[in-house]
Amino acid sequence: MSYPSRLELPDEIYKARKQRSRNLLRVASLGIAVRLTIVTFELCGFYFFGSMALLLDGLSTLADVVSSIILIFSIKLAERPPDQNHPFGHGRYEPLAGLQLGIFLAITGGAMLFSQVVAIASNEAAGTLDTHVWLFALAAVVLLELSFRKMKAVATQEKSEALLAEAFHFRADGCNSLFALVALGIGALFPEHSWLCDRIGALCIALFMCGMGLIAAKKNLNQILDRIPEKEVFTKVERIAKSVEGVRGTEKIRIQLCGPDAHVDIDVEVDPDLAVVEAHEISQRVRYEIQKAWPQVQEVMVHIEPYYENDH
Repeated sequence: MSYPSRLELPDEIYKARKQRSRNLLRVASLGIAVRLTIVTFELCGFYFFGSMALLLDGLSTLADVVSSIILIFSIKLAERPPDQNHPFGHGRYEPLAGLQLGIFLAITGGAMLFSQVVAIASNEAAGTLDTHVWLFALAAVVLLELSFRKMKAVATQEKSEALLAEAFHFRADGCNSLFALVALGIGALFPEHSWLCDRIGALCIALFMCGMGLIAAKKNLNQILDRIPEKEVFTKVERIAKSVEGVRGTEKIRIQLCGPDAHVDIDVEVDPDLAVVEAHEISQRVRYEIQKAWPQVQEVMVHIEPYYENDH
């Protein structure tokens, strides 16, 4: 008897992974361009009008440009195929980058929070601000919100926690600019208190950055520590496995998410009287169908077990 040929990976896997990489890199590059534009506007606003809220928002956005560049490198590293030293691939580069982005955002927010509390407590007035300075913040809010919506859509579609962290980074930046807009708008109505409104706006920006950073860090840390995914993912894998001819049932299903990759370990029950070669062919078909329906899956480990009616 000749050895049964192994089913090749479905073409959908290669196509989906290439398209995923292109989508992630495109929106990450777009994000850098948007942020550089905003940095230019806000630093000009600080230079001409002396707004601390615009300065802190601009410096925060400039730091985010660096983190976006790190994200692009992590996406490229994560898509590298498995090798002898990394049999499960390099997918963890993505959540590692997402964790770094979250921590960086939280630390930056913490430092800004401390500086603004000190400034308000010491009554460091900076003079009256120009009543038109809020226009800079308004432009930043619009650009950042549009960028957030685009990036979040791609991150959700491609199931990238790192890009999702970057998207919420944009939402945090947008809220930062919104806080600055509100503070500067109130300052324009009450010029004699504009410096205090500016400081309070910067304080709100810092608090929001801390919160968003911690949320993003937690999500990516969960993936690094192999926290199980949503129940719907297990239901999908079980349904696919049971649809394969010869499968009588399933038992344990273990799923590990690693950035762009997923690994599935599943116990499949078959007729106990089947020949080994027939059971092997069923396991190969289960692997093929799971990877065809879910191209993110890098590897499927199928354990064959005998099915007994009274065992359920």
